[in-house]
Amino acid sequence: MKLDYKLLWLDDKIKSVVLSDYQDDIEDLKEYIKSLGFKETIDFVRTEEELFSKLDKAGEYDLIMTDYHLDETKGNTRNGAEIIKTIRDKNIFTEIMFYSAQGEIVDTHKLDRITFFSSSRVLGGDHYSAIFNKAKELIELTVRKFQNIVAMRGMIMHETSILDEFCFELISDYLTKTDSQKVKESIFDEIISFYKRKFEEVSKYKKNGRIDKVLNDPLLFSFSQRANTLKSIIEEINFDDFIDEFKLRVIKIRNQFAHSILEINEDGIEVFRNKSEDITFDEELCKQIRLDIINHKGNLDSLKMELDK
Repeated sequence: MKLDYKLLWLDDKIKSVVLSDYQDDIEDLKEYIKSLGFKETIDFVRTEEELFSKLDKAGEYDLIMTDYHLDETKGNTRNGAEIIKTIRDKNIFTEIMFYSAQGEIVDTHKLDRITFFSSSRVLGGDHYSAIFNKAKELIELTVRKFQNIVAMRGMIMHETSILDEFCFELISDYLTKTDSQKVKESIFDEIISFYKRKFEEVSKYKKNGRIDKVLNDPLLFSFSQRANTLKSIIEEINFDDFIDEFKLRVIKIRNQFAHSILEINEDGIEVFRNKSEDITFDEELCKQIRLDIINHKGNLDSLKMELDK
């Protein structure tokens, strides 16, 4: 799982009922996924052919939902369990939720990572409304399986590295397109200022015998310097400036996370802790970091659209 949570929903009444009568529930489900710190993608399909086409084109999903009884659409001759068996035979091991209003389904226990939900047990309830509620429970479960703090750290480092490279591409493309002297000067000034500052710091460290300060110091055209260059571009094109917030909520937090160590807290839960800055990276902070990355990826995408005009 990355920052995207992808759900694939197969139902022969997907157009006639779900998409026509349950738009509010769909939007509520999307907002729920967002609240967990992920960018949502929900793909709706009506037939087996559409299902496998999506699986072939869109890649891996985090959850597949399917009606067990798919016999109301012409051409659907197999039930949901048979379709899911074909999915497993293709070495796709995504979490799957069966649902039915017609009672228990036999043999689903033989397939791994399967949840069966019977809305016939919901007293006085609406079949699809009950499905939406059950989907939220299963989405939270799949997210919690993923939220091991070690895996989360790796995902956050990966996503921020992608943003770092994206910043570099924006700068390169802008200079290729405009040959802006102002931006080129800002890059030179940024690097000269950086190394002048480093020279002064290292001279001080040498005088005081602080070799530890030197060994842990990153150099070259860093993520932060690239962000400062983007700030110069933003000023030149009169675009809304988000760079200070970007540096605080993405770059700084990434650097703090990179220099944290794994510990067990007083409740016996694994967390990462940056002792020098007294920051604990737990589940809630990681969720906020994901939301911040999604937000600033959107800001960078908007900047790219402006630069591409």
